[in-house]
Amino acid sequence: MQATLAVHKPNDERRAARKRQAGASPVRSSERQQAVGHGRRLAMAFDALDAFPALSESRNRVLAATAKDAASTDIVSAVESDVSLVLAVLRLANAGRRTSERVDTVMGAVELLRPEAVQALASRVQTFDFFERPGLWGSAPEHFRLHALATQRVADRIASEVIYQKRDSLAVTSLLHDIGKLVLIQAYPDYPSQVHDGAQTPEDRIHAERIQLGVDHALVGSVLVRRWGLPGSLATPIEHHHDPEAEGEAAIVRLADMLAHYEHGASVSPGEMLQSARAAGLATEQLRGLLYGLASAKQRPRRLEKCPLSQQELRVLQRLAQGRVYKEIAHELALSVSTIRTHLHNAYRKLGVPGGAQAVILANRRGWL
Repeated sequence: MQATLAVHKPNDERRAARKRQAGASPVRSSERQQAVGHGRRLAMAFDALDAFPALSESRNRVLAATAKDAASTDIVSAVESDVSLVLAVLRLANAGRRTSERVDTVMGAVELLRPEAVQALASRVQTFDFFERPGLWGSAPEHFRLHALATQRVADRIASEVIYQKRDSLAVTSLLHDIGKLVLIQAYPDYPSQVHDGAQTPEDRIHAERIQLGVDHALVGSVLVRRWGLPGSLATPIEHHHDPEAEGEAAIVRLADMLAHYEHGASVSPGEMLQSARAAGLATEQLRGLLYGLASAKQRPRRLEKCPLSQQELRVLQRLAQGRVYKEIAHELALSVSTIRTHLHNAYRKLGVPGGAQAVILANRRGWL
């Protein structure tokens, strides 16, 4: 008997273990199946983003700029007007590059690829316009692009106020900050209408995403950016642009997103906006000035005073405002570094300011930049 028990006891224990596992497995099995289902949905949605279209007019402007051998700044400006074009250029520029070599600005990507490659790339992208909506995406490209550009514009104004130097990378992160929403639109047919049902502010909506889906568009956007081989300097601000503890570029994008919603009459939390402004380095009075000026932000201010700077001094100051260093400005304008320094010192003297930060602020306020 003892021998028989010794033989059969392990089998009995295995059967008991299987029973216990079977009794405890339904919830875990359901969770695993749900996780797998989410994973498959998101993977398919990631693939769908490869076909996200560019605005026809934006594509045409890039083709025109590259065809006439325009300055790289003109090409960059045309590319930066469109989400799809920015993604295409950055993905191509970063393909196969080591992490330490990856570029996070459109300017860097254009200089790396050269105009011919940008032209060839633009000629291949799918396009849409207001009168011919693509079947896969419907009206999503229009709505997404309008908010992305509004956020990009406001983010640049914030950067000007706080003298944030990396404005070229900020132009990319602010344009792509909601890229994860495009993934969720493809993955979940009831997104955003049912998922956001009753949510008023951006913070309410992202909380609803976490509750309903188990993920939010900021995290999904960050995963997508990394999946495409783009640098962490872009992915990290995108991931944290709704984080109450966000700092640096993420805080600027968070505030810009709120201000873009506010500009279009959507609900925002005053307390959250003040918190984000402080994190971005913006004083309350500066924030009030931005809120007041949003109505006129869509057009350049009139030049009420004649600019005392020469055209060359103004060109140099414009590039300084974009975050360029002396060496980069010299390269772009085909001048020596010492000449760039002389132009800037002359500009400071004419404007009556001690340095570059004050010159940029003054020139922006008077509509010269």
